[in-house]
Order: sequence, then structure tokens, then C-alpha cells
Amino acid sequence: MSTVEAIDSLFGILDDGELPGHTADWSNGLVAVMTAGALIATGVAFGPVRVRTAFSSQPPPAVDDQGSWDEIIEVTVQAPTGRLRAHSLEDSGFPELPVLSTAGSGAYRVRVHARGRADAPTVVRGDPVEDYLLQVWPVGTDEDTVVLRSSERIEAALREPRPLGHTPDPGETDELSRVSCRVEQDG
Repeated sequence: MSTVEAIDSLFGILDDGELPGHTADWSNGLVAVMTAGALIATGVAFGPVRVRTAFSSQPPPAVDDQGSWDEIIEVTVQAPTGRLRAHSLEDSGFPELPVLSTAGSGAYRVRVHARGRADAPTVVRGDPVEDYLLQVWPVGTDEDTVVLRSSERIEAALREPRPLGHTPDPGETDELSRVSCRVEQDG
């Protein structure tokens, strides 16, 4: 597990550090897909979050401790340069995480697991209180967003549409928008 610095309640899965934030689709309350990469909404405004990454050549099975995650959302992310990795949105003292786009440039499915986003939203710096697991594998075509585990924050985002490209204020991430996604029930 590594650490990423959340800035303005966000960290990124960025391709070669590019941040096309004006293209962000805040349709599910957790992962905002952009033309390249994605943004992840954190609960903490500024400070460290723990991030674990796992990549494979095909869809991974559900994690054994899936019940311990508050939210799980799966999206398709583009990696035009093939250098997709988890990043802080500003320079950070934490080491870089490994490249996630192991098959080079193209489309990747990213399953984002989140836990602790509601635990300490006013925390600034300090010890990490949030955990994220990013499971990544290459795909041939775009697929819809899939909500695998929801929370009140995700449900609010699915009910209240926001315009495409709208960047939420840090306190607004629990009211993010709905565009198009499929909700699956826990088995």
C-alpha cells in the first residue's frame, strides 16, 4: 500500500501527468472519467490517502474482502500515452506509484474500491483515514460505469445531474452528478 496526497478532495489516475479536468464526467460521485485518465473524489480535503494498485491482463475476480469496502465503482479510462498511474494533483513528497497501463496506450477498466471517505471530511493533513484499491486491466472498447457497492454519497450523485465538465468544489463531492451508469446489487 502506498500513499497519495489528496488536494481539494481529489487525486488522479493520470496518463503521463495530464489533467484534462474540463472533460471530467462527475456522474457517479466517486470516479470522474476524463478524455485521458480520471479523478477520484476523496472525503478528506487535503492530506494523505492510502492507495493500493493491482493490474492484470484480464478482469480480476472480486476481492476477498469486498464487504469491507464502502463503495466500489468500475469505469473505462483512456491512456493515450500508456503511462497511467495514481497521482496527487500537485507535486507530492510521496513516491510515484507504478504504471497501471501495462499493455501500453489504449482503454483500461478501472475498478475503484473506497473506504473511509465519510470518516473525517474536515481533516487537513495528518495520518491517512481513507483507503483505495485500484484494480486495472486492458479492454478493447468502452463500457458503461458499473456501481458495484453504493453509499449515501453515491446515491446522491446518481440523483442530481451536473453538467459535463463541471468541477465540484471540495465540499460538493457528495452531491456529484448522474449521467449514465448501471447499478448492480451485491451478490
